[in-house]
Amino acid sequence: MKKPITNFIEKYFLHFNAAALVDAAKGYEAQLKQGSKMLVSLAGAMSTAELGKIFAEMIRKDKVQIISCTGANLEEDIMNLVAHSHYKRVPNYRDLTPEDEWALLEKGLNRVTDTCIPEEEAFRRIQEHIVKIWKDAEAEGKRYLPHEYMYQLLLSGVLEQYYEIDIKNSWMYAAAEKNLPIICPGWEDSTMGNIFASYVMKGELKASTMKSGIEYMTFLADWYTENSNNGIGFFQIGGGIAGDFPICVVPMLYQDMERTETPFWSYFCQISDSTTSYGSYSGAVPNEKITWGKLDINTPKFIIESDATIVAPLIFAYLLEM
Repeated sequence: MKKPITNFIEKYFLHFNAAALVDAAKGYEAQLKQGSKMLVSLAGAMSTAELGKIFAEMIRKDKVQIISCTGANLEEDIMNLVAHSHYKRVPNYRDLTPEDEWALLEKGLNRVTDTCIPEEEAFRRIQEHIVKIWKDAEAEGKRYLPHEYMYQLLLSGVLEQYYEIDIKNSWMYAAAEKNLPIICPGWEDSTMGNIFASYVMKGELKASTMKSGIEYMTFLADWYTENSNNGIGFFQIGGGIAGDFPICVVPMLYQDMERTETPFWSYFCQISDSTTSYGSYSGAVPNEKITWGKLDINTPKFIIESDATIVAPLIFAYLLEM
């Protein structure tokens, strides 16, 4: 079997962050082989970086069993699905003046580093349909978690008229097909979260129609308890709430619920360009997590200080034997 990317990585990635990448990939592979499950957390703008092109295949090949992501990553994969041709690349973004940035705003282009998301085509195409799903649920007296509404949106087929990329490159669609568990802490801090809040303020929706972050934590606590017999690994892309929220489920179960039989996370890897610093979660070394009751002394720990848009696809390619 030809594995050009895997073979290249093993031949040339021998030291420093390159070696850490290989070690982390092999550790991830070992976890799956021993029957452990894996949580992948997505921070930053990985969906807008089109990670879905390879992450969707990771989902289809059962290389990830649960996802934690920001509200932005949840929605931006769908935005890319329905409005890809309207995105604008700005390779010279470092040279933009405040006036240049204002001109982008006036064109309805919201910039994420070198990529502008088109407001009208991306946000509004989704808004029309997701609001109907929210209102229908409320009329029926039902409540769902944010990602469950997104799954309903994707599986209903109402967005098919807008598809601008191959559906196999949407990680959210791959996850919806499997009904993969998703944790989306702080969902309110997203465009769709802001839109939902505006409907609450207008009196057109009740805040309770959307399940809360506390309900995400209790959902995760039950899932962890039911699935941790052979261990659950933690593969963290970036930092922030997408990583810190789910990793805390272990000390919550162990300390607050007093379930002292709760196993620690069985593997930990973080890809981050946030170097070790003072008081930073993203810049904290894995050993700090031992003191919080998240990781064990013997938990395999890896940190790759590099750009996740480079590192994550390479590790996924290794795991997929590409």
